[in-house]
Amino acid sequence: MVFNPLGVPSRMNVGQIFESSLGLAGSLLDIHYRIAPFHERYEQEALRKLVFSELYEASKQTVNPWIFEPESPGKSRIFDGRTGDPFEQPIIIGKPYILKLIHQVDDKIHGRSSGRYSRLTQQPLKGRAKKGGQRVGEMEVWALEGFGVAYILQEMLNISLV
Repeated sequence: MVFNPLGVPSRMNVGQIFESSLGLAGSLLDIHYRIAPFHERYEQEALRKLVFSELYEASKQTVNPWIFEPESPGKSRIFDGRTGDPFEQPIIIGKPYILKLIHQVDDKIHGRSSGRYSRLTQQPLKGRAKKGGQRVGEMEVWALEGFGVAYILQEMLNISLV
Protein backbone atom coordinates (compact mmCIF):
# COMPACT_ATOMS: atom_id res chain seq x y z
CA MET A 1 0.00 0.00 0.00
CA VAL A 2 1.39 3.41 -0.92
CA PHE A 3 0.55 6.47 1.16
CA ASN A 4 0.65 10.02 -0.09
CA PRO A 5 3.42 11.81 1.85
CA LEU A 6 1.28 14.95 2.03
CA GLY A 7 -1.37 13.01 3.94
CA VAL A 8 0.74 12.52 7.06
CA PRO A 9 1.31 16.16 8.09
CA SER A 10 -2.10 17.36 6.89
CA ARG A 11 -3.79 14.80 9.13
CA MET A 12 -1.28 15.50 11.91
CA ASN A 13 -0.51 11.80 12.18
CA VAL A 14 3.28 11.64 12.26
CA GLY A 15 2.92 8.53 14.42
CA GLN A 16 2.14 6.61 11.21
CA ILE A 17 5.77 6.97 10.18
CA PHE A 18 7.12 5.64 13.47
CA GLU A 19 4.53 2.87 13.52
CA SER A 20 5.39 1.61 10.05
CA SER A 21 9.15 1.69 10.74
CA LEU A 22 8.76 -0.08 14.09
CA GLY A 23 6.42 -2.58 12.42
CA LEU A 24 9.10 -3.42 9.85
CA ALA A 25 11.73 -3.90 12.56
CA GLY A 26 9.32 -5.98 14.64
CA SER A 27 8.45 -8.27 11.75
CA LEU A 28 12.13 -8.89 10.98
CA LEU A 29 13.01 -9.44 14.65
CA ASP A 30 9.79 -11.39 15.33
CA ILE A 31 8.81 -9.00 18.11
CA HIS A 32 5.35 -7.54 18.74
CA TYR A 33 5.27 -4.06 20.26
CA ARG A 34 2.58 -2.51 22.40
CA ILE A 35 3.52 1.07 23.16
CA ALA A 36 1.69 3.67 25.25
CA PRO A 37 1.80 7.31 24.09
CA PHE A 38 5.42 8.39 24.49
CA HIS A 39 4.94 12.14 24.64
CA GLU A 40 3.07 11.78 27.94
CA ARG A 41 5.73 9.71 29.74
CA TYR A 42 9.12 10.24 28.17
CA GLU A 43 11.22 12.90 26.49
CA GLN A 44 10.36 14.15 23.00
CA GLU A 45 12.97 12.02 21.21
CA ALA A 46 12.28 8.74 23.05
CA LEU A 47 10.10 7.21 20.36
CA ARG A 48 12.51 8.16 17.58
CA LYS A 49 15.42 6.64 19.54
CA LEU A 50 13.46 3.41 20.08
CA VAL A 51 12.50 3.10 16.40
CA PHE A 52 16.02 3.80 15.16
CA SER A 53 17.62 1.38 17.65
CA GLU A 54 15.19 -1.38 16.63
CA LEU A 55 15.82 -0.72 12.92
CA TYR A 56 19.58 -0.85 13.57
CA GLU A 57 19.19 -4.13 15.47
CA ALA A 58 17.06 -5.61 12.67
CA SER A 59 19.65 -4.62 10.05
CA LYS A 60 22.42 -6.29 12.08
CA GLN A 61 20.53 -9.51 12.84
CA THR A 62 19.12 -10.03 9.35
CA VAL A 63 22.26 -8.81 7.52
CA ASN A 64 20.14 -6.37 5.50
CA PRO A 65 21.97 -3.03 5.47
CA TRP A 66 19.10 -1.33 3.59
CA ILE A 67 16.91 -1.49 6.72
CA PHE A 68 19.02 1.08 8.57
CA GLU A 69 21.12 3.48 6.55
CA PRO A 70 22.94 5.97 8.82
CA GLU A 71 22.43 8.98 6.52
CA SER A 72 18.65 8.40 6.39
CA PRO A 73 17.51 6.08 9.21
CA GLY A 74 14.21 4.39 8.54
CA LYS A 75 14.35 5.18 4.83
CA SER A 76 15.54 3.12 1.88
CA ARG A 77 16.64 3.84 -1.64
CA ILE A 78 13.88 2.72 -4.03
CA PHE A 79 14.25 2.21 -7.78
CA ASP A 80 11.78 3.08 -10.51
CA GLY A 81 10.40 -0.17 -11.94
CA ARG A 82 10.18 1.24 -15.46
CA THR A 83 13.56 2.90 -15.86
CA GLY A 84 15.66 1.25 -13.14
CA ASP A 85 16.82 4.66 -11.91
CA PRO A 86 16.76 5.40 -8.17
CA PHE A 87 14.18 7.87 -6.92
CA GLU A 88 15.52 11.27 -5.90
CA GLN A 89 14.83 10.85 -2.17
CA PRO A 90 14.92 7.74 0.04
CA ILE A 91 11.48 6.44 0.98
CA ILE A 92 10.10 5.04 4.23
CA ILE A 93 9.26 1.36 3.99
CA GLY A 94 7.37 -0.29 6.78
CA LYS A 95 4.54 -2.41 8.06
CA PRO A 96 1.84 -0.16 9.49
CA TYR A 97 -1.24 -1.45 11.23
CA ILE A 98 -4.18 -0.70 8.94
CA LEU A 99 -7.75 -1.08 10.13
CA LYS A 100 -10.67 -0.88 7.75
CA LEU A 101 -13.56 1.06 9.21
CA ILE A 102 -16.84 -0.47 8.21
CA HIS A 103 -19.69 2.04 8.28
CA GLN A 104 -23.26 0.89 8.02
CA VAL A 105 -25.22 2.75 5.36
CA ASP A 106 -28.33 2.89 7.53
CA ASP A 107 -26.39 4.88 10.14
CA LYS A 108 -24.91 7.31 7.62
CA ILE A 109 -27.64 7.96 5.07
CA HIS A 110 -29.36 11.34 5.24
CA GLY A 111 -31.53 13.11 2.73
CA ARG A 112 -32.99 16.59 2.45
CA SER A 113 -35.48 18.07 0.03
CA SER A 114 -35.88 21.51 1.57
CA GLY A 115 -34.80 23.39 4.65
CA ARG A 116 -32.88 26.37 5.95
CA TYR A 117 -29.86 27.85 4.18
CA SER A 118 -26.86 29.79 5.42
CA ARG A 119 -27.11 33.50 4.60
CA LEU A 120 -23.39 33.76 3.95
CA THR A 121 -22.82 30.84 1.58
CA GLN A 122 -26.40 30.19 0.42
CA GLN A 123 -25.78 26.52 1.11
CA PRO A 124 -27.73 24.15 3.38
CA LEU A 125 -26.96 24.29 7.08
CA LYS A 126 -24.40 21.77 8.28
CA GLY A 127 -25.34 18.58 10.06
CA ARG A 128 -28.11 16.07 10.36
CA ALA A 129 -29.27 17.48 13.71
CA LYS A 130 -30.10 20.85 12.08
CA LYS A 131 -31.81 19.11 9.17
CA GLY A 132 -28.87 20.31 7.14
CA GLY A 133 -27.32 19.14 3.93
CA GLN A 134 -23.89 18.54 2.49
CA ARG A 135 -21.78 21.66 2.05
CA VAL A 136 -20.09 22.01 -1.31
CA GLY A 137 -16.53 23.24 -0.84
CA GLU A 138 -14.13 24.82 -3.28
CA MET A 139 -12.42 21.54 -4.17
CA GLU A 140 -15.74 19.81 -4.82
CA VAL A 141 -16.72 22.63 -7.18
CA TRP A 142 -13.42 22.23 -9.05
CA ALA A 143 -13.97 18.48 -9.35
CA LEU A 144 -17.47 18.97 -10.74
CA GLU A 145 -16.21 21.64 -13.13
CA GLY A 146 -13.64 19.15 -14.37
CA PHE A 147 -16.44 16.76 -15.32
CA GLY A 148 -18.35 19.50 -17.13
CA VAL A 149 -21.55 19.34 -15.10
CA ALA A 150 -22.49 23.02 -15.26
CA TYR A 151 -26.22 22.51 -14.65
CA ILE A 152 -25.62 20.51 -11.48
CA LEU A 153 -23.27 23.22 -10.22
CA GLN A 154 -25.83 25.90 -11.04
CA GLU A 155 -28.49 24.02 -9.10
CA MET A 156 -26.18 23.41 -6.13
CA LEU A 157 -24.69 26.89 -5.83
CA ASN A 158 -27.61 29.18 -6.70
CA ILE A 159 -30.27 30.32 -4.27
CA SER A 160 -32.97 27.74 -3.83
CA LEU A 161 -36.50 28.91 -4.58
CA VAL A 162 -38.10 26.14 -2.51
